[in-house]
Amino acid sequence: MARRTKEEAQQTRETILMAALDMFCDKGYSRTTFDEIAKKINLTKGAVYWHFRNKPDIIKALIIEAFERNQAAINREISEVNTLDDLLRYFKYAAQIVKTAPMFRKFLFFVMYQMEWSEGLFNTLNISGPINQIINFHQELIAKVLINSKENGDISPETDIQTTTKILYALWDGILHQAISKNYTGDFPSLAEQSFQLIFKSLKTKKDN
Repeated sequence: MARRTKEEAQQTRETILMAALDMFCDKGYSRTTFDEIAKKINLTKGAVYWHFRNKPDIIKALIIEAFERNQAAINREISEVNTLDDLLRYFKYAAQIVKTAPMFRKFLFFVMYQMEWSEGLFNTLNISGPINQIINFHQELIAKVLINSKENGDISPETDIQTTTKILYALWDGILHQAISKNYTGDFPSLAEQSFQLIFKSLKTKKDN
């Protein structure tokens, strides 16, 4: 019985998050109220407050859970990321998820293009922690692969790990923004693959070219 209650609570929480995302996308973050979120899914405002104290809590939960869900899907497909080829497959598969998961795309579009970000709001929401966690995770993953590749002689010994890590993450962030935009009509996984291959080719030692 306790397990069922816990599962039901988790399901209610997920329902609230999806309803909130819909409302944020339709009306905007600042104009959406807890009452409206509750009415959309036939709950009381108190039931929503039981799961989330305020709208910043909802935004933080959306960001954290979207990342965790996305990362779990990638990990099921790609267990280890140690080489440049592994890293290429990692980002290509991440791009495939973005392409084929409508709710994830909706979330990304909201966060990147619709959310009314400002320095004051960003500080009020107190989400720098979760966002930095996501950025740091990917940068550490990239740096690990570059260090391995440099030690194995797969890339030039002159490669600046820190700078190259920032360039590769900026590349991913940039093409992700492009792919999420309403005007993008290309194939995101192909774009990701070609973009990273271009950079990797410039990094590899002459014996590998």
